[in-house]
Amino acid sequence: MSTEWPLWEVFIRSQHGLAHKHVGSLHASDAEMAVKNARDVYTRRSEGVSIWVARSSDITASSPGDREALFEPANTKVYRHPTFYPMPDGVKHL
Repeated sequence: MSTEWPLWEVFIRSQHGLAHKHVGSLHASDAEMAVKNARDVYTRRSEGVSIWVARSSDITASSPGDREALFEPANTKVYRHPTFYPMPDGVKHL
């Protein structure tokens, strides 16, 4: 039986940011402990306003080798790219 705590990925939203960003990983026994430890380790200077934690084992990622097959179909749909549409001057953070 393994006695090692699970690995958690930590995402912090900064005071001036609009999105959470991955800042690192840590071991914790459960989600509540992971949030508390993430606060202590990654927001020592009160720069965060929100913390997300996710078990590393629950994250599924694509492989860099799958890049072409995964993203190539989007290249033929230029209307999905933000540069296809004009941006109004008053719109921010899009």
